[in-house]
Amino acid sequence: MITTAYFSSFPILDYIGDGLRSPELSFSAVMSVLLMVFLLSMYEFLVYRLVSRRAFYNRSFNISITVMPFFIATIILCLQSNLVITLGTIGALAILRYRTAVKDPVDMLYLLWSVHTGIVCGCGLYLVGILTSVAATLVLLLMEHLSLGRRPLILVMHLSEGAEQEVLPQLKSAVSSLRIKSRSRTAHGMDYVAEISAKDPDALTSLLSSLPVDRFSIVEYDSEDIL
Repeated sequence: MITTAYFSSFPILDYIGDGLRSPELSFSAVMSVLLMVFLLSMYEFLVYRLVSRRAFYNRSFNISITVMPFFIATIILCLQSNLVITLGTIGALAILRYRTAVKDPVDMLYLLWSVHTGIVCGCGLYLVGILTSVAATLVLLLMEHLSLGRRPLILVMHLSEGAEQEVLPQLKSAVSSLRIKSRSRTAHGMDYVAEISAKDPDALTSLLSSLPVDRFSIVEYDSEDIL
């Protein structure tokens, strides 16, 4: 028959038992942290899904930023409970390397948001996490709908031989700025790629339709994302 004295002969079992009975990490405290992390993480999940204007929604990234705060919050709880765990965690995290490139700077903001949620919830600062999440949402919505200046456009057009002398002067007078990026000569004329800034793209389309332009296309883009 296995007795208590049998387990006492294995110090590692006693150490594990002491860790499970740690007064600093009670069940109710851990569950309250995880519940608040769940609420704030789901809130961030919805904000990223609704506010993000990507042409292709990155569901994997959204799931990552939603689950990440759970691990960070529990790490913070562990760091508060034991100095040995603190030193070991610092050493373990120091050897981690993430090689996945984040192309959109806004995605870095959501990653920082996830880290922030995990840290403040792990420290029990729930009010700070709620107020920061609400404030970040308001600023994101404001920046997404605030239009300062004119959005650049890419104009691709094909002109017949000699038509550029008529088209280009009228085009320059109709737009705020025009920078020709490339010129390609073909057997049937010239192909132009230009970066332009126009207040009214619809009026620009009507103007190009009335000019001797064989074919054209106007592409709107924001930074590296084609809209």
